[in-house]
Amino acid sequence: MGVKHLSTRFSIVRRSKGQSAVDKASYISRSVLYCEYDGQNYRPKYQEDLVHSEISLPVNAPEEFADRAALWNSVELAEKGKRAQLARMLKASLPNDWSYELAEETVRDYVQRNFVSQGMCADWAIHDSENREGQRNLHIHVLLTMRPLTQDGKWGAKQRKVYILDKDGNKIRNWNGKGYRSTTEFTTDWNDRKKAKIWRKDLADTINAVNEKAGIGGRWEYRSFRELGIEREPSIHLGAGAGRLEKKGIQTGRGNINREIMEQNALLEQALADYEAAEKKVEEIRASRSCAVPESGNEILELIRNIVGIKKRLALPIIGGRYIRRISNREVLQRPENAATFISSAKISSFAELEKFADEKEKEWEMLDGAWKSVMRQLERRNDQLRVYARYEPYARIYRESLGLKGLAKLKYDREHKKDLEKFPLVKSQMASLLDNGEKIATEKWRMEIQSIEKEMDSLRSRRGKVAAALAYSEIISYNRKDYEREEANRSRRQQKKLGSVQKKRTYDIEL
Repeated sequence: MGVKHLSTRFSIVRRSKGQSAVDKASYISRSVLYCEYDGQNYRPKYQEDLVHSEISLPVNAPEEFADRAALWNSVELAEKGKRAQLARMLKASLPNDWSYELAEETVRDYVQRNFVSQGMCADWAIHDSENREGQRNLHIHVLLTMRPLTQDGKWGAKQRKVYILDKDGNKIRNWNGKGYRSTTEFTTDWNDRKKAKIWRKDLADTINAVNEKAGIGGRWEYRSFRELGIEREPSIHLGAGAGRLEKKGIQTGRGNINREIMEQNALLEQALADYEAAEKKVEEIRASRSCAVPESGNEILELIRNIVGIKKRLALPIIGGRYIRRISNREVLQRPENAATFISSAKISSFAELEKFADEKEKEWEMLDGAWKSVMRQLERRNDQLRVYARYEPYARIYRESLGLKGLAKLKYDREHKKDLEKFPLVKSQMASLLDNGEKIATEKWRMEIQSIEKEMDSLRSRRGKVAAALAYSEIISYNRKDYEREEANRSRRQQKKLGSVQKKRTYDIEL
């Protein structure tokens, strides 16, 4: 794996362009929303599949803002101008190797650190899409508020008037004698152009850190080609007229310029991607050698064979896949040879047996998941105890030293450590709250228990992974069965309609 350039796009939702914050929220969340400002119902266009959507709010935001419609209608109604800027949008790529759960956890942390902690309300979603070549594109959409919230949860001002003062600190009157000279300044630094670069860098750093921890190869780069010293020429703006002509297949001068630029850039990028292309070629050869589905009287293998004859790969049900979302490399599930191997190794020959198999695995999953949550609670408790102890021990040491002194030495010591001694009862109570009745502080014992728990978690993680993979295959095969039957029914209806039209034409010809 080589370097992947982080793809991000920041934009402003502007009323002057006929845009609506409610419309954008509807799109990223795949929900129907009503806009009180323009009286329209906005319905999402399903160009991509929703993996997860969520609203993250700062502590001073009203509780009702947890409702998407309430949040963005409040934003719309707070802006009175016809040229108002309503929201900031971010779209960014994510590693396709990530499981949906990992993506959800990572994006939540990224949004909280970079936007919510600064006072913004964030409506974010994770989407997954697939192009005609079967390449997946996991990415995020983040819709951000632009007005700050006051402490009582009201919308504050985006900017404020600042009077220009003379050398004595007095206001300077305008040349016409009316009013005073002034300028405006933003109440936040959210519009600072440096912010976009900071947010890009943090996302790339976050992805690289998560990839390293997960053992995923490759490094993500946030800097542009120009910043890296790669002479990649940007394309030019076509304009509305040239854009319409190009869409009709009519070449224009500006379009020809862009085509030349794209050709030059393609050569440069090809040099950067040669080694990655070699890896992909090896993967394609390996897949082509093992794509055959064995002949059998097995009805599931027959389904897989039929789907391969039409689509070459299994379809991926992104919405509603409880176990698919736990799998990191979801493209593996779409390979028919892998699904066939799963069916054969599990000795499943019918859809009834598959359903029974899934029920049994569900029970096994619930058992393993319960054990996992139990050891997680144990681990969290021991980690919390060690974390609070690390804060408690310095104050306890000062308190013990104070108890060992007498007379003037104690008075002097207590005066020098007054704040620490005053804070000791609070940290002592925090430590005591994490100890069961009669439990003593035993840090070495706790650390040994953590090591034991982590070993148990490794075993559970492996077992849960195998069960989740089996259930994911059950989900994907069941989905493809329904999808295939639906398409076959549609194909049959089209044929019947065509035969009916032919028969009707023959009858008409005979009558003539």
